[in-house]
Amino acid sequence: MSMLTIGAFAKASRLSPKALRLYDELDLLRPARVDPDTGYRYYAAGQLERARLVAWLRRLGMPLARIRHVCALDGPAAAREIRAYWARVEAETAARRDLAAFLVDHLSETSEEDTAMLELRYASLSDTGLVRPANQDTAYAGTRVLAVADGFGATGAPASTAAVEALKVLDRETLPAGSVLNLLEDAVQGATRAVRDVAGTEEEGTTLTAMLWTGSQLALVHIGDSRAYVLRDGALFQITHDHTLVQSMIDEGRLTPEEAAAHPQRALLLKGLYGGDAVPAPDLRLQDARPGDRYLLCSDGLSAVVPTEEIRAVLASVPAPDTAVQALVNRANEAGGPDNVSCVVADVVEVGQAGQN
Repeated sequence: MSMLTIGAFAKASRLSPKALRLYDELDLLRPARVDPDTGYRYYAAGQLERARLVAWLRRLGMPLARIRHVCALDGPAAAREIRAYWARVEAETAARRDLAAFLVDHLSETSEEDTAMLELRYASLSDTGLVRPANQDTAYAGTRVLAVADGFGATGAPASTAAVEALKVLDRETLPAGSVLNLLEDAVQGATRAVRDVAGTEEEGTTLTAMLWTGSQLALVHIGDSRAYVLRDGALFQITHDHTLVQSMIDEGRLTPEEAAAHPQRALLLKGLYGGDAVPAPDLRLQDARPGDRYLLCSDGLSAVVPTEEIRAVLASVPAPDTAVQALVNRANEAGGPDNVSCVVADVVEVGQAGQN
């Protein structure tokens, strides 16, 4: 059997001798033979393929423990694992990109003329639906704060109420210039503490999707599977990402959206505001507002029951926010109303045209 010294093998595999010694210690890439007297490592030429795979996976940034798992699989299974890993990296990169954009916009100067041009016209509605015995949702729309929370567990109703109440203080205070990000961070921490005070266990809590109006932008905070959408130029865009098991499986290429809709664990959350000590990391996003934009925040009692195209059609055809939220709740109940359903609709209009909220 042809043997290569560690130096020759390092050169051929593009791994450093130091890396090869580490991979030996981690049982990731053992040498074919170790000299019993000198301790010098020798490698078989047949090990080059595995070594190169390790090198490529390290260039992807894959952790060593996951590389060990991938290397133990056959070709097709290893390919699926690599695809799933890269899908997760792309999802995490997208979240960091949104945060970077948030920070860039947050730190950029905005003129008084820009901030004084626009305001919101809004309405909210929450309904028990036709199946659930009680309503655990909370919906709120105010001058600055828009929020939907979907409680779960025995204390879901007080948990969702507590989370939204913690944000409503922002409706009553003047927003200090240049501190929107800090306000959102503080608000989520306050909401987390409020939920912890009322939730009985780590299995109880609430989702939270909320937006804070700055005068020209909407700062979004999101955790769970309630959603935020924007209707712009007749097209509806989802601007939140569900924190659910099935969404993570879609992101990793393990499920199609069609398969996810019928998955038995489609409502299983990966993130939420719980009664335990853990403080989750919410998604943050800064959304530039345009005159004519219409925003929708809703619990999954709407989004999981009413098709997206039907939601878009209602938002595009019903002029007033109060009649729009009623129409959306009606659609959910017409589809069986299997869950509580909550909606907030907010229109971005030029100052002086908002009319009565």
